[in-house]
Amino acid sequence: MTTLDDLPIRDDLRGLSPYGAPQLDVPVRLNTNENSHPVPEPVVEAIGKALAAELRDLNRYPDRDAVALRADLAGYLGHGLTAEQVWAANGSNEIQQQLLQAFGGPGRTALGFTPAYSMHPLLALGTGTRWVPARRGVDFGLTAGEAVDQVREHAPDVVFLCSPNNPTGTALDPAVVAAVLDVAPGMVVVDEAYAEFARPGTVSALAVLPGHPRLVVTRTMSKAFGFAGGRLGYLAADPTVVAAVQLVRLPYHLSALTQAAARAALAHRDALLGTVAAISQQRDRIVAELRGRGFRVADSDANFALFEVGGDQAAAWRTLLEQGVLVRDVGLPGWLRVTAGTPAETDAFLAAMAKLPRERAE
Repeated sequence: MTTLDDLPIRDDLRGLSPYGAPQLDVPVRLNTNENSHPVPEPVVEAIGKALAAELRDLNRYPDRDAVALRADLAGYLGHGLTAEQVWAANGSNEIQQQLLQAFGGPGRTALGFTPAYSMHPLLALGTGTRWVPARRGVDFGLTAGEAVDQVREHAPDVVFLCSPNNPTGTALDPAVVAAVLDVAPGMVVVDEAYAEFARPGTVSALAVLPGHPRLVVTRTMSKAFGFAGGRLGYLAADPTVVAAVQLVRLPYHLSALTQAAARAALAHRDALLGTVAAISQQRDRIVAELRGRGFRVADSDANFALFEVGGDQAAAWRTLLEQGVLVRDVGLPGWLRVTAGTPAETDAFLAAMAKLPRERAE
């Protein structure tokens, strides 16, 4: 039987596993930060009509530059943004891959503050960009001073900042973004995949965009919009950044159906984003309940919570799975991550947590 070792695969890919969380058939799946609420029926109908309108023209290529979709995204983001400052692709992962293709690559370096989104180093690897794992501070926070010191030390071509951060859930002080911009020699990418769930008073990096042509803010419709199956990510930046990623994007990378579905979803944003408050309430409930039971839990501005189980987190993960609850082992010793879902899913998770031996939480 042929294996990867029998093929002339790149040496730096040997022994690696594809990115992805376990997809198991269990009653409660809280491991991938999906929106647990189904798409409302009126939105389903609207998306269906939008898709049907495209079917007769599937013999033609879609709008290569997705201009109408980008205009809709700019309108949603606000901050005076225009279509020329927005770019869209198949999920924020593809957006970030395009950024590394344009600004990273062989002989260049990308830096991120770990623990953070585990796809970033894989995107760097796939684009031939050297990855530097910088570190976060106490309780997974990141101060301007800590960030600046490490950026100055490594002088990366691309800096990734996550706000809110995955897997910790912590949002960044805008002063951190501004300080990094002052010292970074290359691009600064702020990954705001969970921005809609941030607690009141949290400032988006979108507010810092004016006058900073090396700043990029990436977003997704997968989480707050409940559009994970639609695969739509986007960025906001100076128009010159959009021009740069267009140099590396694949021809017609966004299908006509994806563009139509995303535009219909954006047109019904109030209905889709109506679940954000309910999900945030469940997140806060999880944090408060676990802390009340003596667990350490990281502050969260996202739709998930990172909590410490102590000892072997893999064993704790299996204990929860035995109760029919699937959470995420992100490889952080002693910690697990749980998505905030529906009230019933939170009930099931908290009940399953009662089965954990107490010594694991101490």
